[in-house]
Amino acid sequence: MSFAKKTQTLLSVLALSSLAACQTAEKANTLEQPAVTEVSKDAEAAKIIKKPSTTNKNPRDEKKFRVCADPLNPPYSSKKLDGFENKIASLFAKQLGQEVEYYWFPQRIGFVRNTLKSTIGDTQKFKCDVIMGVPSGFDFTATTKPYYRSSYVLLIAKGRSWDNITIPEQLRSLPLAKQASLKIAMFDRGPGTAWLQKSGLLEQGVPYQTMTGDSDNNTAMMIDKELQAGNIDMVILWGPMAGYLMTQHPDAYKLIPMKSSLNMKFDYSMSMGVRYPDKQRKAVLNDLITKNQQAINKILESYHVPLLPIPEKKQRI
Repeated sequence: MSFAKKTQTLLSVLALSSLAACQTAEKANTLEQPAVTEVSKDAEAAKIIKKPSTTNKNPRDEKKFRVCADPLNPPYSSKKLDGFENKIASLFAKQLGQEVEYYWFPQRIGFVRNTLKSTIGDTQKFKCDVIMGVPSGFDFTATTKPYYRSSYVLLIAKGRSWDNITIPEQLRSLPLAKQASLKIAMFDRGPGTAWLQKSGLLEQGVPYQTMTGDSDNNTAMMIDKELQAGNIDMVILWGPMAGYLMTQHPDAYKLIPMKSSLNMKFDYSMSMGVRYPDKQRKAVLNDLITKNQQAINKILESYHVPLLPIPEKKQRI
């Protein structure tokens, strides 16, 4: 793809990048994005309040801890229950004396609408009650207090003449011949693409879609295969996904955190999502997060998730 054509294509999606960045890139981009055609959150909340449902019951009195999740989305969730969101859900359910029950649905556009806000057939019972990972302040759900904060990282394949890179900014000042040989993955959404544009590195970018519709590979799995095949040398990737690649190939990659600046944000807090009227469930989850923060951190660290301190912030009610 020529530089001119690539630039034209990217500029058409960069308007979405700042929004997508606020929704936390690859993970958050798989969730429903705000759009002018969507019903406002207040209207959605009013619609849900009119429906008598399990949201009015004490979550501690229910027998099931019902989770909305993607059946193939490492390192977050899978039907094998080997994702870190699966492990945290199991921890919470055990403490509540409940059994985890999943409603599986691919995390694409419409995920929230088809899971958390969707009822079963003609009944008034919702398909599930909790999304285990959404960006804090996510528009389409009420969000709990954050339970982790991570950042995008520059993930570099070792042994391909890039091992001397210690900070991302070095890529901007490479000799032209060296820079021309660079192959760095860039997505149609997220701050990584905006950073490449700002750094004058679009010509070195290899375009990928965030939501491919591939039922056999999520973004992390796809990028892992592309890196291993040598189709790309590096990628600016959301921290938990980079951690997954490090888990798959512990000695194959080098990880360099991307640092946020005034005009470029790379770090985000993650929460759990519930329906807006479900304040009782949100309170229970907040209590569980507070009591289990150390255990949660241990789970995340076992998945090599790069963790940052969670800033003190007043949560929305």
